[in-house]
Amino acid sequence: MSRGKWLLRRPGGEAASRLFLFPYSGLGASMYNRWPASVGGAEVCAVQFPGRENRIREPHYGTYEELAANVAEGLLPYLDRPFGFFGHCGGALPAFATALHLFKEGLPTPDWLFLSSQVSPHDGPFGRWLGLNEDELRVELELFFAKLGAQPDPDIIEMGLGVLIDDLEANKKYHLDEPVEMPSALHAIGWDVDKEIRPEQMGGWERYAAEGRSHSAILPGDHHTFLGAPEGLLQVLADAMALGATEDGTEGTGERLA
Repeated sequence: MSRGKWLLRRPGGEAASRLFLFPYSGLGASMYNRWPASVGGAEVCAVQFPGRENRIREPHYGTYEELAANVAEGLLPYLDRPFGFFGHCGGALPAFATALHLFKEGLPTPDWLFLSSQVSPHDGPFGRWLGLNEDELRVELELFFAKLGAQPDPDIIEMGLGVLIDDLEANKKYHLDEPVEMPSALHAIGWDVDKEIRPEQMGGWERYAAEGRSHSAILPGDHHTFLGAPEGLLQVLADAMALGATEDGTEGTGERLA
């Protein structure tokens, strides 16, 4: 797959760090249009999956493992400085799977993993959407577009529905038998009135980081509040990245690319 298609725009060379945003199930990178261009000095880079938006003619990625291998290859030229991954709900697991692939391959691994509204891989698959039928998913997709301030026509809804169903199938297939301790600083982010994933259901993530490297935050909002890049969320991200890549003051969790 072409490397140039994995990001909506090519990152610049000025920022000291980068934050890659992974899209939610059924949607593409444009869902982050309300986010700022940088967070705490880190350049924000929205990741685009195949089969949607400007990649609509491409086939679905298949499984999270297959997606992770391709995302890792596509992002590799831009992993030349400290970086983090952020994913919410259906975007959190692909973000983690990509980090895990990089780690297993001995490639640069995220300095920070921000995982919002999702259970850990050994506790899943989990979520109300996984059990919905097509008609119910269509309603949910319409509501989600409304949250984005869009009023798509029925053809766009149907197109998005097919992508959503394929994404949810990938979610259903993703499970780890045991937690894997990652070198990243891991931040589990919950929302106090989230009816989809309750913050207390996210406790399994602490087993994916070394002692002292697992963090959690509960922010005010519901399942969709993250779309508007609320100040509380941006502050959590900025504060975490300001601490440096590791808490002993060193930078980097893998060999950086020249």
